[in-house]
Amino acid sequence: MPRVKTSQSAKKGHTRRKLAEQFAVGEVFIDVTKKEWKVGQPIGQGGFGCIYLADTNSSKSVGSDAPCVIKVEPSDNGPLFTELKFYQRAAKPELIQKWIRSHKLKYLGVPKYWGTGLHDKNGNSYRFMVMDRFGSDLQKLYEANAKRFSRKSVLLLSLRILDILEYIHEHEYVHGDIKASNLLLSYKNPDQVYLVDYGLAYRYCPDGVHKEYREDPKRCHDGTIEYTSIDAHKGVAPSRRGDLEILGYCMIQWLSGHLPWEDNLKDPNYVRDSKISYRENIANLMDKCFPEKNKPDEIAKYMEEVKLLGYAEKPHYQNLREILLQGLKATGNKDDGKLDLCILENGDLLTKIGLKLATLV
Repeated sequence: MPRVKTSQSAKKGHTRRKLAEQFAVGEVFIDVTKKEWKVGQPIGQGGFGCIYLADTNSSKSVGSDAPCVIKVEPSDNGPLFTELKFYQRAAKPELIQKWIRSHKLKYLGVPKYWGTGLHDKNGNSYRFMVMDRFGSDLQKLYEANAKRFSRKSVLLLSLRILDILEYIHEHEYVHGDIKASNLLLSYKNPDQVYLVDYGLAYRYCPDGVHKEYREDPKRCHDGTIEYTSIDAHKGVAPSRRGDLEILGYCMIQWLSGHLPWEDNLKDPNYVRDSKISYRENIANLMDKCFPEKNKPDEIAKYMEEVKLLGYAEKPHYQNLREILLQGLKATGNKDDGKLDLCILENGDLLTKIGLKLATLV
């Protein structure tokens, strides 16, 4: 999906970044704790880095069922460094487990970080990070399902994402780029969803001091254009209310199949002005996206609640959860943890109506 980046510094950074070279299957990486990780087959590639299957080093080769992946980028590139800092501060396994216990959750959709280090090859230095392996992303499922999710699925997904956002916000970070392609299903459990890609994560409240509201024309429209917050359109640094606003746009798109400004994504000012107009009259937004009589009132209530948040205000996450839970109840559903997905024996992901999705990696 289109991304708009107008920051001159970002453009310069992109021209300086190097591409990662390929690493041979079986190559061993040693992290800062001296733990050895063996590289398997490549399974993905971003603009400047690669992702490989990985496992702890042994005499065996890394199989297709490897439990981990290793992300590799040239050491002087920025995104993996930013992501790594987030994981080191907020995603250590013991921190996540402590949160799960204290909040009585079944799981938390924040990937676990297992190790990092620098790896030299052919005179070049590469930064790497080892993390959990995941299955397919929600964008593939959304497209395979005729660009619609059921109301129950949307509400359950959003409840789990609220859990994630509350956790990362409490650890001084905001994500800033919530969207279906950054939401991955667990490799082994298709009813668990994880928010990934913290390369744009922003530490909004370092040492407990919230960043001040400041509009920067050089940063206008940062993020994924159709979902990014009104604050981001104005060049304001990401905040908690921005993450929640982005989630609201995702919910509307997943349920209705579209957003009103999708017809002109090449004009970021048009997208910004449309969002501002609809924020002032959320009823119009709902009428535009849900012309039928049976509108999802819980999404309108959610958007109204987020609209009232101040830039530095702490959200009432439980209030937002209660709004979504009321929507589940109104449709005869409950939070049973089931996303209405199933896995066939060959690993293919299907919706209940039988549409085939890409094989899980």
